[in-house]
Amino acid sequence: MNVDATLHRALTNLARRQAPRGSWPSDYGGPMFLLPMWVALAYVTKRLPSEARTARVLTYFTNVQRPDGSIGLHAESTSGSMFTSTLTYVAMRLLGLPASDERLTRLLTWIHANGGALGAASWGKFTLCLLGLYDWKGIVPLLPELWLLPAEAPMNPGRLWCHARMVYLPMAWLYGTKSTAPDDPLLRAIRHELYQGRYADVRWEAQRDVVAKADSYRPATAALKGVNLAQVGLEKLPTLLRKRALDECLKLIRHEDAATHDLDIGPVNAVLNMFVHHFRGAAGREDFERGWPKFDDAYLWDGHDGLKMQGYNNAELWDTAFAIQALTAAEKSGALTTEETSSVLGKAYDFLRANQILEDVPEAARHYRHASRGGWPFSNREHGWPITDCTAEGLKCALALEGRFASKIPDALLHDSVRLILSWQNEDGGWGTYEKQRGGTWLEALNPSQVFGDIMIDTSFVECSSACVQALVKAKERFGRTFDLDEAIGRGVAFIRSQQRDDGSFEGSWAVCFTYGTWFAISALRAAGARKDDSAVRRAVAFLLGKQRADGSWSEAGDTCRERRWLEGTEGHVAQTSWALSALVRGGCEDQAALDRAAQWLCARQEADGSWAREPLVGVFNRTCLINYDCYRHYFPVWALAEWKQRGHLTTSVGSP
Repeated sequence: MNVDATLHRALTNLARRQAPRGSWPSDYGGPMFLLPMWVALAYVTKRLPSEARTARVLTYFTNVQRPDGSIGLHAESTSGSMFTSTLTYVAMRLLGLPASDERLTRLLTWIHANGGALGAASWGKFTLCLLGLYDWKGIVPLLPELWLLPAEAPMNPGRLWCHARMVYLPMAWLYGTKSTAPDDPLLRAIRHELYQGRYADVRWEAQRDVVAKADSYRPATAALKGVNLAQVGLEKLPTLLRKRALDECLKLIRHEDAATHDLDIGPVNAVLNMFVHHFRGAAGREDFERGWPKFDDAYLWDGHDGLKMQGYNNAELWDTAFAIQALTAAEKSGALTTEETSSVLGKAYDFLRANQILEDVPEAARHYRHASRGGWPFSNREHGWPITDCTAEGLKCALALEGRFASKIPDALLHDSVRLILSWQNEDGGWGTYEKQRGGTWLEALNPSQVFGDIMIDTSFVECSSACVQALVKAKERFGRTFDLDEAIGRGVAFIRSQQRDDGSFEGSWAVCFTYGTWFAISALRAAGARKDDSAVRRAVAFLLGKQRADGSWSEAGDTCRERRWLEGTEGHVAQTSWALSALVRGGCEDQAALDRAAQWLCARQEADGSWAREPLVGVFNRTCLINYDCYRHYFPVWALAEWKQRGHLTTSVGSP
């Protein structure tokens, strides 16, 4: 099979999928707690979807239901979750399915057999409280008064990872007001079904720490139990600060709405913020009406398996940056000409330029926000939260395409990007996601989520650190003495080296898992000047070679992230094979046969239309929840094959696997 022909077909596929605005919109679903929370909001606010859309939601729930009747934490979970099973049962009932429906009887049987709704993880219990299906006395207090603590106080929520604090912000307001939907016959029926008619007999205070085995990924530590007891005690005391605390929460909520054009940082706090505005009554009506359409505009996605809720408003900037780099690599390989790629790359560059963030949010420090100017977001400028690796990948693309198209990104904005990346660097030399680390690592001992790991603080990650190091290396080449970048690059490289495991691998945190992390690590080390005989590079290359399958592919199972050890997948995976091949090429691997087999496998897997078929979810967050990066299968093979060809190790034609 001819590699040049493979890359030409892939270009046709990417051009066909590109939106007029220059990006690649795609399915970013997978987490199974998002859609039920939105359904709960739609029911409480009397905004249930149309009959046709309801059918598509039910189709999605049906397609992801496990053989044992349960719903997993994500769409491909290998086990059920009480959190998502309970919320999905409730959502399907709220959408009109009768309790006698076979899907619901199987689901409810699993719930009762595995501890019942009383064992749902904390976010599940919280959502049930909003519906009157769980008593507020049965959850650990979420004290809004914590938001009145000085900014430097260890327990001020502003020190948390931004996703955590933006979820717990509306939760604190809703808990502080004990907001609950009015009771009605359907809710009473669901309550009877979930608790088998014994709801009135539940001792709610005794349920605060109850969690089903299925949801106990991060059991409560002694420290968390102590803090929870303290909060229970404080909640019993009379306070004159509650109204002031609620007002403070509301100010922060409304600032988040305004700064993100009502998108909010993600779908969970978008739903919860809308609950806040609904329960504010007439005072919140304008905020609610402005925000409600954003779910249709940004979060709901009607995919091949039904109508779902995406994990972000979209992944367009992230996907566009990688697609740009894949196509420019194909140009360098000689497989594609600049004339052939000009239209696609021109539109992609326009999207990149149009979605750089041009200003900081108002009163950033007052609202616990880092600087934003010069950054790039995961999705688009409207969303407005810049991210370290998105900014780094955006800067790399801006520099790679500089001068090719009429509308140039000004040097001043590129300088802002460099300064922003530098401002994000942590004390350990690495980079987190959105901000510098604000709280101590000890805060993870207070993780109350039960189902997620590493959710409390924004620690440094191999992938984010690698992207930033690579971008700074390119910035050094472009801007020379404008910036002194050597120290930052050196500290970043030192952090990455410190993360290498005994087997030579690097653990990824945002995709599955060791192929991803090791690709990023090798890329940064080599970009920063490490030789191919560098010990860290050699050990990483050896690790990847040791995991190659007989057919030339690589495959890691999704539970690798949860268990933090390599688990072999059932079939070769296009994205993981692309990362591994690229890492081996960049790492100077001399095992030509291994490179040949990987390239042959990728070529053979291409579909006639230039695409690559759907495969198991490969994205992940917080150790446990897989998420769909649907575009990964379309551009990462292009990038890896182009680099393989560019290195000149092989001819442009390879045989069948």
